[in-house]
Amino acid sequence: MTTLNTRVSGTRAGRLTAPAYAYAFFEEFILLYPVYALLFTETGLTVPQISVLFVLWALTSVTLTVPAGALADMIPRRYLLAAAPVVTGTGFALWTLFPSPWIFALGFVLWGAGGALSSGAFEALVYTELEHRGLEDRYARIMGVTRALGVSAVGSATLLAVPAMSQGGYPLVGAASVAACVLCALAALCLPEHRTRSASDEDEEAGPGYRRTLLLGLAEVRDDRAVRAAVLLVILVSAFWGSLDEYVPLLAEDSGVATEDVPLVLMVVWIGVTLGGLLTGPASRLPHPFLAALLVLAAVAIAAGALLTDPVGWVLLAFGFGVCQMMIVVSDARLQDSITGDSRATVTSLADLGTEGLGTSTYLVYAGVFTVLGHGAAFALFATPHLVAALFLARMGRSRSKDRAPAASSKVTRRTGEDPKAS
Repeated sequence: MTTLNTRVSGTRAGRLTAPAYAYAFFEEFILLYPVYALLFTETGLTVPQISVLFVLWALTSVTLTVPAGALADMIPRRYLLAAAPVVTGTGFALWTLFPSPWIFALGFVLWGAGGALSSGAFEALVYTELEHRGLEDRYARIMGVTRALGVSAVGSATLLAVPAMSQGGYPLVGAASVAACVLCALAALCLPEHRTRSASDEDEEAGPGYRRTLLLGLAEVRDDRAVRAAVLLVILVSAFWGSLDEYVPLLAEDSGVATEDVPLVLMVVWIGVTLGGLLTGPASRLPHPFLAALLVLAAVAIAAGALLTDPVGWVLLAFGFGVCQMMIVVSDARLQDSITGDSRATVTSLADLGTEGLGTSTYLVYAGVFTVLGHGAAFALFATPHLVAALFLARMGRSRSKDRAPAASSKVTRRTGEDPKAS
């Protein structure tokens, strides 16, 4: 197990934020994203076969997320973060060099494994490093910027994929994607990480340290009401919006938007999501009831925007998605603040596992709802779970004041090794 060095209050966070921002950008700056489905179909794959590949990808990620999170609590997290894009980039390289159904399947396994390696590790490293500097109150703002950069990277890659395909085809697009993965890995190696061995490490040398780390993370979620509530909030806020995001182009086309104009709709939505990420810092300081009200407005805006399907509707959709993006980071910040044990990445990966699992089932349910109601009504229906998340958030606000003093004492005990009641 690892613990933190003594805090370095007032230390600037620039050495952390610069590589963290670079990592977030290059992780999503993948020119293959908007065109890899075309590569699959041109190689001869059918839509059902491509769907099987998506399921394989999801299963790999779900299976490895929590084990990888526990590993990130035992070894330097930046090494795992560096390995993640290398593993993913290897899959992209194989797709480009040897396109075939089995290679595509292998690439999705590698992609899922790469995503699992970074699951929980990135958030845990950033929060732990800020805590080391006494700057954990900046976590939400910094993570909001990383989210915004990720969205900007996806948009930039989508725009650049068109001229890249016309100039060099899949080889150029694949090479650019692999290069982005390499740059992402280099950014990870530049991340600072202050972690030193503790007395408990000596005990782990004689016992199953990995199993103990995993069980400690599971126990914290099971036994700590604040952590458990924060994990559930992350899942509720993240899973449904993340699923709807994938269907925006289909919603636009189903609403009569010309194919050449679909990117304009996506751009409006991207702007809203980016602004949501950038506003996370101020939003993290808002009281729970106000955040719950914002989430209610987001649910209404998503439903109304999907049903209106005109310029006003797309702006409403962008507003709703922007609030959801903001709330994902705010709920993650609440989770990081609530964790008092040493298995931070494990706990965070459990939240990711719940999000992935619920999100995967949401895809299947959406397909059934769409066949009956169409995209607009399906969007409106799938916006309603955010009302449940808003109610849950409001209830968390009422109970948080009761638990604040014990939680603060628990954190003091962990960081100083002293019982605050004894003083």
